[in-house]
Amino acid sequence: MKVSKIGIVSRFDQQDALEMVRRIYDEFGSKVDVFLSPGTGEHLGIKENLLPVEKMRDEGVELIISVGGDGTVLRNISKMRDPLPVIGINMGNLGFLVDVPPEDAIKDIDDVLKGFTYTERSRLSVCLNGKRLQDATNEIVLITARPAKILTFRISIDNSRIEDLRADGVVFATPTGSTAYAMSAGGPIVDPRVDASIIVPLAPFKLSARPWIIPGRSTIKVEMTIPEKEAAVVIDGQHSYSMKENDIVTITKAEHPARFISSSVNGFYEKVQSKLA
Repeated sequence: MKVSKIGIVSRFDQQDALEMVRRIYDEFGSKVDVFLSPGTGEHLGIKENLLPVEKMRDEGVELIISVGGDGTVLRNISKMRDPLPVIGINMGNLGFLVDVPPEDAIKDIDDVLKGFTYTERSRLSVCLNGKRLQDATNEIVLITARPAKILTFRISIDNSRIEDLRADGVVFATPTGSTAYAMSAGGPIVDPRVDASIIVPLAPFKLSARPWIIPGRSTIKVEMTIPEKEAAVVIDGQHSYSMKENDIVTITKAEHPARFISSSVNGFYEKVQSKLA
């Protein structure tokens, strides 16, 4: 089925990203209905068909074109309760979520508009003291808010305590996020098709503290147990909240997955080899 409505979001601090949006808008504006995020439209001097990304599904938008890097993709997915399929134009550096190089953008988008398929990637739902925060596509990081101050976390999986962890922090990642912060902290690379969550300690005090891979449907509870310490809860590197003694973070599998349109002929393993070579 041909696509009739698309949305475009982009980063604003790169002129080449804005120029790419203009090229896409000029090329496809007469072929489909194009909606721009308000910030993108403002920077391009376009005043019609402006729509926040979180409202695009309600207007019948069928896919999102994200122009930027992985951060642009993550930021906009976090705004959508039930994310639309996203195709990423890579205007950044190393990107695992942006498949399309700028020189291929027009051709690949033209192909996608004729009909597309997408893959679903699980996300993590996170609550702080019962308050729902943004869902995470990559990871949730609990980390010391004061450098050189070690924290103690009590971690339970499905009501079974697995660790009283003393560390600088801990990463809770999806398989999609296993190639991001979790990998840099020594965690495993996990195929996105695997239904799992990854737990990776950050600079743990005990040598015996090691990463865990647990079932994706597990409920993770984390309590900070040391007084007069403060941690930051950081979601996908985009959203940050404060956590203190006796606060509880609860992490479960999110109801709605992230959805990615892939234009790459290479699969996950080829992408890992090329990105990390």
